[in-house]
Amino acid sequence: MRAIAAALLVAMPMAMAQNVLAPAKIPNLPALGGTESQDLSPLMERKLGEEIMRDIRRDRDYLDDGPILEYMNTFGNALVDARPGARGEAKYDYFFFVVRDPQLNAFALPGGFIAVHSALLLAAENESQLASVLGHEIGHVVQRHIARSIGQQKQDALIPLAAMILAALASRAGGDAAMGVFLGGQGVAIQRQLNFGRDAEREADRIGFQIMGEAGFDTTGMVAFFQQMQNSTRNYSDLVPAWLLTHPLTTERIADIQARIREQPYKQRQDSLDFFLVRSRARVLQDQTTTGYNEAAMFFQTQIKQDSWQQKAAGQYGMAFLTMKQGDTAAAQKWLEQARETVNRPPPTGVFGASPRSKAESIFAATSIEIKLAQPDNKEVLAKAVEEADAAHLKFPLSRGLAHQYGEALLAAGKLEEAGAYLRDQVQLYREDIEAYDLLAQVYSKQGKLALQHIALAESYNLQGGVMAALDQLGYARKAPDASFYDQSLIDAREREWQARRREELGDKGKKDLANASPAFKLEMKSSEKDTKDNGFNTYTSPFDRIRQATDPMAPSPTTVR
Repeated sequence: MRAIAAALLVAMPMAMAQNVLAPAKIPNLPALGGTESQDLSPLMERKLGEEIMRDIRRDRDYLDDGPILEYMNTFGNALVDARPGARGEAKYDYFFFVVRDPQLNAFALPGGFIAVHSALLLAAENESQLASVLGHEIGHVVQRHIARSIGQQKQDALIPLAAMILAALASRAGGDAAMGVFLGGQGVAIQRQLNFGRDAEREADRIGFQIMGEAGFDTTGMVAFFQQMQNSTRNYSDLVPAWLLTHPLTTERIADIQARIREQPYKQRQDSLDFFLVRSRARVLQDQTTTGYNEAAMFFQTQIKQDSWQQKAAGQYGMAFLTMKQGDTAAAQKWLEQARETVNRPPPTGVFGASPRSKAESIFAATSIEIKLAQPDNKEVLAKAVEEADAAHLKFPLSRGLAHQYGEALLAAGKLEEAGAYLRDQVQLYREDIEAYDLLAQVYSKQGKLALQHIALAESYNLQGGVMAALDQLGYARKAPDASFYDQSLIDAREREWQARRREELGDKGKKDLANASPAFKLEMKSSEKDTKDNGFNTYTSPFDRIRQATDPMAPSPTTVR
């Protein structure tokens, strides 16, 4: 399935600098199923996406940042909900995330997983521009372009086959004639794939434009953002012949959008403060070298001098997050207080009719707790972190980031019994919460509960796709001196379940049970799994590097991450 995904991701990246929109009045497009569902069902699409996401979550470029993930998923799912039927017959739970990458791009994975490059998030000047990107990618998922691409590829596979037969017949007339026939057959197949890519982009554009309008965003933001994309790709995009592109040219697309927008009513929408604060976090996380931090500081200082209260607050918040990352928690706290003061300051005298300011309370609360947790030796500060995390979790019960911070605060403050009880409830409510299992394992480790520690780690590794590493942890738990009868029963049940799944993934029903597999076989299967002893990684190829290599022939060879 991962091999299929690597091939399909060539057509799925947004590459918004080269897309074309349809005419002004657009009828609602149907959610397509039909014959392509026989090639890749919605449930199989989701499973394929989950497999790819397990690799991506382990990648160094995946931004596993609570406030960023929370904002992206709140924002993205609001767009999804604006489009009836966008979740499809499988009722996809869309997941939006950010990857560290300097290219202005985004891509959709099978099953409703949508990524935005950090550079694109920083380039978007307002939420309408960001909505134009996410709406386009949602359109790929709604129209099931990956399933349809597989069906198209099956048909195209017959063209090279027929060309090979004709080449064999033509070989009697000479080698050059045979080669010409064969290459001609390949050219037809490639051209059909390019045509499918262009059609898919047009469909995604239509859906994206509808979503923007239905969700109340300013559709003119699409034109402004495409112009940015055009400027960033001016060196090559408009020099390539249109018939060689899987996406139509940017200049064509901007003209079509402008023609269509003329018939749409103008909508003005105020951006949320969360958007600006999240971009500040992404700017710090984009480049965590000394040079990157210095450039971020210069940007924030310039931003603070602007008249806009949102820009000023975002600059002050960015300095708070940056100084915290640099280890200066006192400066971080001062900058955070200044940002809050800017947000809470009433509008200037004489300004009437101003809409209420968004407060971004959950992001401010999370950052305040972050700063306190960065001072592990100060018991008084840690006690304050527990108090703030408890209040924030009660105020924002759906925030997974704040839920994790409450567990971290309890653990850091040494309240192990309370932390254990809380985290056990969390893993019961959210059975796929990897971070909650990791925190629970830390609690058990400090309590000296070895069997429970290894069981919690096993659950975490299993959710990350490391089945063999998870089975190893169950083996350690079984041998732990404090393993109870109940623990042994749970270990037996989990082993049977995961071994059966592993056999199914391997497609080898006739092999012996994995528990009896030879050590050499186990070692081979563990070569791509997470190292359970030092919490590091064995050698594996970065999925982002594979995607870049597939979509950009000039990209460097895939790197190896250790």
